[in-house]
Amino acid sequence: MKMNQGNSRITKIWAVGVCWMFLAAAVLPNAGAQNPPPPNGRFGRAHFAGAGPFSGGKVVTGAPYSAQAVTEHTQTLPGGNTIHTTTTANVYRDSQGRTRREQEIGAIGPWATQGTPRKVISITDPVSGLIHTLNPDTQVAREMPFRAQVHAGARPGAETARQRPENPNIKTESLGTQVIAGVTAQGTRITRTIPAGQVGNQAPIVSITERWYSPELQTEVMRKQVNPQFGETTFQLTNIVRSEPDPSLFQVPPSYTMKSGRPSINNAPAVKTPTEQ
Repeated sequence: MKMNQGNSRITKIWAVGVCWMFLAAAVLPNAGAQNPPPPNGRFGRAHFAGAGPFSGGKVVTGAPYSAQAVTEHTQTLPGGNTIHTTTTANVYRDSQGRTRREQEIGAIGPWATQGTPRKVISITDPVSGLIHTLNPDTQVAREMPFRAQVHAGARPGAETARQRPENPNIKTESLGTQVIAGVTAQGTRITRTIPAGQVGNQAPIVSITERWYSPELQTEVMRKQVNPQFGETTFQLTNIVRSEPDPSLFQVPPSYTMKSGRPSINNAPAVKTPTEQ
């Protein structure tokens, strides 16, 4: 009996971890992409395109838009088998820097028995200093504080303020400019090489990231990462509309029940949507 209770608690902890992984990617649309790629070409481990922290993110004002964010990931397994996933989210940002992300999350882990995707809506409001995550199925909204650094415009030379020692294994090159989904973007290709033997590898491991950043929107409009260890990930904004979104998109509907704080592990039912533990 104790063993079953222990397994149940582990399952709940795992479930909440997965929940917050997805919500982190949902709270700030392209939060990690709202600044130009670092000039030294550093990038870390594989991550979800668009993922960002709940606090400390920069807020972009004066550049409203609506778009679809499409992320595709392909991984090749030993023997030639492949895993391909596509995630589509609707993203919005108004002139005050408020953001909204609507995304369906497929059935995973404890929720796999339900078999249908669950919709997650996240609204980040730097004006009120609040984050709201909405669950349309249960009509419940959760409220948390949000702290961010307002970023009304890029400061010339700001990206070079902190220079790190040059890494001979990282090469950065400009790809010029091109129009993507009706927006002019600046391209950068970053090639990172892990020398043979550095992590037990027999031959060098080469990873390539291409980023296309729009100075007008102050966000990435496309990014492609090819990593032999994690596969290939492509992110792109499509159907970009550069106008003020409907203000109601950044408000919690009056029909929703408001709750505060993060979901509780102890109160989490065994089978629930990721936003209602």
